[in-house]
Amino acid sequence: MQVSKWGNSLAIRLPKALVDELGLKEGDEIDVVAARKGTIEIETKEERRRRAIENMEARNWPALPAGWKFDRDEANER
Repeated sequence: MQVSKWGNSLAIRLPKALVDELGLKEGDEIDVVAARKGTIEIETKEERRRRAIENMEARNWPALPAGWKFDRDEANER
């Protein structure tokens, strides 16, 4: 792969074989979660959500009532 200039950033194109192996599709958001000599680990937004839910379930937090929705204004009332 070749590193290219993209605006003020650098970018690489991922080969199709790697994209297929990672199960990525256009529009996916990924984060680089670790970078070591010769290795880069990524995580998709969906994987991050799934991992967060698994961590919450492992802590046995009580489930939220069906249909519950967070209300930022209500949470910030004083």
